[in-house]
Amino acid sequence: MTTSTPTRAMRAVMSKDREAWLDCFTPDAVLRDPVGGSALDPDGTGLVGREALAGFWDAVVEPAASVAFEVREEHVSGRSVARVATVEIGRSVGGPLRYDGVFVYDLDEGDRIERLCGYFELPE
Repeated sequence: MTTSTPTRAMRAVMSKDREAWLDCFTPDAVLRDPVGGSALDPDGTGLVGREALAGFWDAVVEPAASVAFEVREEHVSGRSVARVATVEIGRSVGGPLRYDGVFVYDLDEGDRIERLCGYFELPE
C-alpha cells in the first residue's frame, strides 16, 4: 500500500494539471467533495466517472487562481488513506478561501483512486 497516488493527485491540483489529476482515478471513480452534497452534487451521491470528475475540475479547480494543501496528518488503513489538511484556494476576487477538512482516498489494487470523500464545511 502506498500513499503516492493521493500525493500525485494533490500535486496535480496544485500545479493545475487536469490530465495528471484525472489519471489518478479509476474510470468509474466516485468523488464526494464535500460529502453531503454541493451545487455540483445536489443529491449528495457523488460525481461518478471521468466525465463528471472533469466537470468538477472545470467548475472548481480551473477557475481558482491557486490551490494549496497543507497536510497535517495522514492515516493509512488497508487500501484507504485519510488526510487531515488545510486547503487554501486563491481567488481572483476577494481574499483566499481557507478551510480544514479530512480527505479519504480509497484505492484499487493498482493504487488508483476508486473513491475520494472530502469532509469539510466551507466558511461563510
